Amino acid sequence: MREKDVQIQLVQGLSARSAANFVKTASSFSSDVKIGKNGQFVDAKSILGVMSMAFAKGEQITLRVDGSDEEAALDSLVSLLESNE
Repeated sequence: MREKDVQIQLVQGLSARSAANFVKTASSFSSDVKIGKNGQFVDAKSILGVMSMAFAKGEQITLRVDGSDEEAALDSLVSLLESNE
């Protein structure tokens, strides 16, 4: 299992469009992916779970990835969250 703290740099945070893109990316990997803050985690492959957390720009979040492609999944998701788009 890999875990990494990331600061969200997306202009709108994980709003509807960016959350959908994040979930699509997470779902492309076979690893189990969780995203959370303040000790509360949700399935990163669930649009409802991700949207329910209301992740905003500048927020510090934690990604937990466990599985055969965890390294690639973590790298892709961190890159996505740290982009300025």
